Amino acid sequence: MTNDTNIAMGWEEWLGLPDLGLPTIRAKVDTGARTSALHAFDIETFGPATKPKVRFAIHPIPGRDDLVIPCSATVVDRREVTSSNGETEMRYVIETMLDAGDGHQWPIEVTLTDRGGMASRMLLGRQGLREDVIVQPTDKFLRPVRSYDVYSAKRIKSVTPNRALRVAVLSREPNSYSTKRLVLEGEERGHTVEVIDTTRCYMAINALAPEIHYDGKRLPRYDVVIPRIGASITSYGTAVLRQFETLGTYCVNGSDGITASRDKLHAHQVLAGHKIGMPTTAFAASPKDTGNLIGLVGTAPLIVKLLESTQGKGVVLAETKKAAESVIDAFRGLKANFLVQDFVKEASGVDIRCFVVAGKVVASMKRTSAGDDFRSNLHRGGTAEAVKLTAEERRTAVKSAKAFNLALAGVDLLRSNDGPKILEVNSSPGFEGIENASKKNLAGQLYDHIEQQVRPAPLKSKRKKAT
Repeated sequence: MTNDTNIAMGWEEWLGLPDLGLPTIRAKVDTGARTSALHAFDIETFGPATKPKVRFAIHPIPGRDDLVIPCSATVVDRREVTSSNGETEMRYVIETMLDAGDGHQWPIEVTLTDRGGMASRMLLGRQGLREDVIVQPTDKFLRPVRSYDVYSAKRIKSVTPNRALRVAVLSREPNSYSTKRLVLEGEERGHTVEVIDTTRCYMAINALAPEIHYDGKRLPRYDVVIPRIGASITSYGTAVLRQFETLGTYCVNGSDGITASRDKLHAHQVLAGHKIGMPTTAFAASPKDTGNLIGLVGTAPLIVKLLESTQGKGVVLAETKKAAESVIDAFRGLKANFLVQDFVKEASGVDIRCFVVAGKVVASMKRTSAGDDFRSNLHRGGTAEAVKLTAEERRTAVKSAKAFNLALAGVDLLRSNDGPKILEVNSSPGFEGIENASKKNLAGQLYDHIEQQVRPAPLKSKRKKAT
């Protein structure tokens, strides 16, 4: 007999582990077992040695391997545990909140082990029971009965907490402002962020077990990759990124989008295909076509631009047709690939950088060139200040980022007499200038998007087999 202050439990109960994103789990309550255990596979530690974390996955519903819930928690211990069949193993121990229903919650320690062959995904031992819990071994389901419906596509995101993630930033510049901001912001949110030098990665490419190695060791599994691939290593950097994509890692920007945006000719073709406004652009391979090339664009002044130029380098303003011909001949003599563009005079050395995250312009700044330089890049001495966009400019920036399927993009545009003209879509936009100008935490907005994306897959309904 129990009184009103006691919590009655049977030998089997529906419980919840909300901190792990497990609102419903069917557990065996066993006072004969000292230690509690939770089914886990793909167990892997990460984070600093002084405060290690563990990441693991669980199938919360027996027999439903199509639903995988990824979890992470801080490691509180590692101890030797002997199971009921006499086998001993070393297990990681975590602390998490137990939800017994009707508002009854308390912290418990639980060990992680593969219980895939067990009927229950969790074992609640006597150490996990509060003093006011009375276990009635002949009964079951004395606590509120729950349903696996919480793992449906409509409800799973609302019950899944933001968990600690293992994040890789692909960057050759660990001390740059952008890289340091991504590391700091991630760590402040409890994630583990590692900077990986893209050029020091090497790959094992095979159908069964594709791998990425770094400094003599195979890289661990990452929840997300944030690529900061420099223009000089685009080809190799995107190859490394494709390997992460093959492994199923969520990549903020995909290899195809980065490749297309880096090649200015390809990028303009993509923009044209999506009916997005840009300065009139022309390209030709033969020196015999120089005159026709200039004629397609219009009259001088003209812009001659290397296809893989960055930060304003390799971009030349030709004031006259003769000057344009001279620049084109010089670039051809260097066997360089370039395009010719109309010069938008009314922009007056001013362009606008739109910072797009997950299909939304989250910040914008106006960049003004220094002195007589027509290029407004901050790396060339330009100045920046926050600017308010028109509705058309906002739509154009979002559409441009989507054209390359980029979740993070810096879209540069000019204000012309006939609407916004896209100059470039940057797949690795810098954070410093626009965070300073806008006074916004843009790295935080990127992590908001990442935390929404790296979620467990919703439960899929089983199809009945045809008889």
